[in-house]
This record gives sequence, structure tokens and C-alpha cells, in this order.
Amino acid sequence: MANNSSESIISKIPESYQRYLDEIYIISKKKKGGWVSNKELSENLDVKPASVSGMLEKLEKQGLIDWKPRRSIRLTEKGKIIAKQLNETHELLRDFFLKVLEIPNEEVVDNISCEIEHHITSHVKKKLKEFLSKYLKQI
Repeated sequence: MANNSSESIISKIPESYQRYLDEIYIISKKKKGGWVSNKELSENLDVKPASVSGMLEKLEKQGLIDWKPRRSIRLTEKGKIIAKQLNETHELLRDFFLKVLEIPNEEVVDNISCEIEHHITSHVKKKLKEFLSKYLKQI
């Protein structure tokens, strides 16, 4: 479970920043060294390369990524902590929708989870985790 300091950091980061951190994290898990290209981000987020560059400047100023223009991007330790927390929340929500509510469409579940994950507080996350643990033991 995350500590409260990382949860409070997440709540202070705009949702648009969170979306980029989340996507960088997802792509980087599949790559050696964790490096991600501007092009990959642009394609995965369906935004223009100029928009990606603008956001990367903001993320770098916040100390969330290592980046040089026209080169690869990698999460800093601070960025990784936040991205991992977002990913954990996403997975909890995904489990809830798939296993508890039995929504069969994984694409819909992923989209809903992605929208909601940015608004979940640490308290709600803790309660959801407890509920899922109890529920999944019963089935």
C-alpha cells in the first residue's frame, strides 16, 4: 500500500500530468531501460507531437521525468512513485468492474478505470482494496 506522502503528492498533480505519467509508465515497462519516445507518447495518447513536447517541459520542471528535447523520456524516482500509485489504483478499479460487477467488456472497463483513477483518494483506495480482498476470498 502506498504511503500517505505519495498519495498527497498525487492529489496535487493535475490530471493531465497524471495521464502522461501513467502512459510513460505503461510504455516504459515494456522497454529496456525504461526509455520512451515522444512519438510513442503522441501515438498512444492520440495527441500532436507539439502537445507532447509542451507537457514534457512541464513534467520535467516538476522533477517527474528526465527528458531532453528530441530524445527519449524516462520517469524520475518521484515520477515512478506517482505512476505506480496510479497504476495500482487502475488495477483495483479494473478488478472491481471485472470481478465484482462482472462487466465483460475489457475495453470499457479500462476506459472507465482510467477516468476514475485520477479522482480516488487514499481513503477510498484503501477501502476498495479491503473490499476486494474480502469479496474475492468469498468467491
